[in-house]
Amino acid sequence: MAEENRQNGAASNQGAAGQQNQQQLQFAVQRIYVKDISFEAPNSPAVFQQPFKPKVSLDLGTRSTKVGEDLFEVVIKVTAQVRHSEEETTSFLAEIEQAGLFRISGIEGAQLEHTLGAFCPNMLFPYARECVDNLVNRGGFPPLMLAPVNFEAIYAQKKKREAEQAQPQGEQTTQ
Repeated sequence: MAEENRQNGAASNQGAAGQQNQQQLQFAVQRIYVKDISFEAPNSPAVFQQPFKPKVSLDLGTRSTKVGEDLFEVVIKVTAQVRHSEEETTSFLAEIEQAGLFRISGIEGAQLEHTLGAFCPNMLFPYARECVDNLVNRGGFPPLMLAPVNFEAIYAQKKKREAEQAQPQGEQTTQ
């Protein structure tokens, strides 16, 4: 009986430790906000007097910064430059930095890097997409509906490039 009580006590201690570890794992969005926004239509009003045949160039980037204990800022920078395909004159340039503050604890190393590099940007992109669309529309142009972006794939490509660059030049595998 005493042996059984000791085993039950050990099992309940393990259960309490497991619950404590789960409680330490925390992910919460603190705030989503626009950090920077810019819109230029350098050739207006002339661009409005021509048929609109857009040629879209999109640049996308992310960065993350630790701003406090368990607090991280993640920023997506979206730059959309639209030109008239025939004349190559710029119709407009829209740029936005969509940011979010995330409280993250209990995640470390590669898992934290993945969370900041893929998961958080996936959460922020719909806000950036809506902001770009609204900005372009307020500039007098037809809506620019950006396609969804797979930040998981972008993150995987980035990690692959880093691994290839870390491999010494000239190193070959033989079979």
